[in-house]
Amino acid sequence: MTRFERLFSSVWGLAIIYVVFLGAYLGASDGRLRQHSAYNHYVYLADGWLHGRLDLAASPPNENDWARVEVLHLKDGRTLKGQFRTVGPTDRFYPLRGPSLTVDKDEIVSRFWIRYVSFPPLPGVLMLPFVAIWHLGFNDVLFTVVWAAFNPVLLFLLLRSLQRRGYSKRSVADDLWLTVMLGAGSVYFYCSVLGQVWYTAHVISVTCVIAYAWAAIEASRPALAGLFIGLGFATRPELGFMFPLFFFEVVRVAGGWKRLRQLPKQGLPAGLLGRCLRFSLSAGAILVVILTHNFLRFGHVAVFGHEYLNIAWQDRIQKWGLVNIHFLSRNLACALVLLPRVLAQYPYVKVGAHGMSLFVTSPNLAYTLAPAERSPLTRALWITILFTALPSLLYQNSGYIQFGYRFSLDYMVFLIMLLAVGNRRLTWLWKALLVWAVAVNLFGAITFDHWTQFSYDDSFFPHGNN
Repeated sequence: MTRFERLFSSVWGLAIIYVVFLGAYLGASDGRLRQHSAYNHYVYLADGWLHGRLDLAASPPNENDWARVEVLHLKDGRTLKGQFRTVGPTDRFYPLRGPSLTVDKDEIVSRFWIRYVSFPPLPGVLMLPFVAIWHLGFNDVLFTVVWAAFNPVLLFLLLRSLQRRGYSKRSVADDLWLTVMLGAGSVYFYCSVLGQVWYTAHVISVTCVIAYAWAAIEASRPALAGLFIGLGFATRPELGFMFPLFFFEVVRVAGGWKRLRQLPKQGLPAGLLGRCLRFSLSAGAILVVILTHNFLRFGHVAVFGHEYLNIAWQDRIQKWGLVNIHFLSRNLACALVLLPRVLAQYPYVKVGAHGMSLFVTSPNLAYTLAPAERSPLTRALWITILFTALPSLLYQNSGYIQFGYRFSLDYMVFLIMLLAVGNRRLTWLWKALLVWAVAVNLFGAITFDHWTQFSYDDSFFPHGNN
């Protein structure tokens, strides 16, 4: 083992990785660090809990992405909670629970709105001790930056674990290149420096994905795999769909599908039922908490509250729902083919509000399609990516507003794992593409939502019902 390899096998090497990425994120965040972001929803969520509330105690600082529920007091003494919809009859009221009903204006004695944070609550839980000290002034940008620098360290540890287990033949240097790909050569870079409810959720969800993948390989830590998939669901519900990796690994260590087909003759493989039970119990415990939180606020266990978002494209939610195949072509275009607008004069390039293709922000991903070897993990990883990507591809929002396709962070770790276990040599071309990716994403981290001359509102995808 060389001195270089010994360094990055020690705590000092991990500290170097953390400090390098922390410095990069602090530098790119620039003036954003001076105060909390304008969309520090999780701070409000945590502050509400500390005051014994599930809703906001007062009007929010803005009207961007808060769930708004209308409360009506009627002449007959009834109190209704729900919403009038903008699609369909204007006097039709849809309560949180029960069938819709017609409510005439002259029946209403008084009305007001209550607001909720509809985003899954784990980031708010993590902020609780800090909000208890700094209250609504807590700096969510600094929190996100400091947290974000841990994920490249965790990814490096995961990649070295793959090497020790024999799935990857990567050197320490190779794994550092792959770590840079996540930390600076993907949309993770710009998401790490903004704070704001959407991007903070992405940063914390990446932690859950890395921890889940580490625990799910060989189904070696089923309780932890269940815990982290549950915590992932409590950050971004899409992560509840990354269960195939554990499922396929349970089957593989039990002897494969051929062994399972012999169950009537040979009985259950040793440990199979126990692993599945431990996974289910830990995931289920988190799920119960989240579903209870949903029910207490919106009257349904499966409703986080996005149906009640007070946003410009509320019409399309009411017409098509939150998830519909109607949105698939638009979202695939955002993920795979959108390009920036190149100009002949300053500012020379502009990025649309729907972002850019993954092959612009992380062209190295093309190498996942050409592995040098087929790993025992390959099929499980691809199916996990498909399952995890599908909810976002069918979702009513493309990720707007974004620099690159940010929903890819739900499965970016699995894509990098495919690069690791594919064992194709990281050639000069691959490294040149990574340098390009770092440059593109550094540009995004510095300019996105900060230097508006480099962006434009992309009319290619009209809002409203589209």
